[in-house]
Amino acid sequence: MKKEFGSTPPHIKEEWPGELTAFSWQDFVAAIPTALFLVSTYKDNGKENACLQAWSTFVGDGGEFICILGSVSKRGHLYKSLLQTKECVLNFPTADIYQKCELTITHNGYDDDEITKSGLTAEKAISVNAPRIKECFLNIECEFLWEKEHYEGCRDVVIALKAKHLSMDSDYFDEHKKGRYGKTGFMFNIHSPRNPETGEISETCFGAIEKYR
Repeated sequence: MKKEFGSTPPHIKEEWPGELTAFSWQDFVAAIPTALFLVSTYKDNGKENACLQAWSTFVGDGGEFICILGSVSKRGHLYKSLLQTKECVLNFPTADIYQKCELTITHNGYDDDEITKSGLTAEKAISVNAPRIKECFLNIECEFLWEKEHYEGCRDVVIALKAKHLSMDSDYFDEHKKGRYGKTGFMFNIHSPRNPETGEISETCFGAIEKYR
């Protein structure tokens, strides 16, 4: 039986002050998974920047491959460096290195080489002036296309990128070896699913695609 929800259900409560301002209650009720990846750039001091992202989508259009970053904070290093350099790399990790990827959240000072300090390896990209992460099985080198606010005066923006070059481990594009999917492939962010009738909270976690057809 479908239930209708047009406003915040009374049992949906904040886990921390400001959570339902930073996010939406619909985000937690819908709990739509999206791919996890690290966007890497150089800060204006030449240091490595790496920002974990989800809430994004990818589409081929007119022969081009376009990435839509759904939510980039106007207050962060990523936004500033993308506007300055107009270039970045999207780096897709597997579960075995995810803890190191999470460390980029901690090691995110202006003077930090965020990739290296988190135990990952920065390497030179082929087509853009941005660092790639060697341990990630897929790297998409991109150029900046445009940005747009979600609504006037909001804290985050949507950013569109165009792919210029792909680098992918052959064990992953070979579906008879590791492949792109399952526990050894793409990771998906599952953002704190909540039961709107009871308020029960499931922890944020990550998952994988299981092919069934």
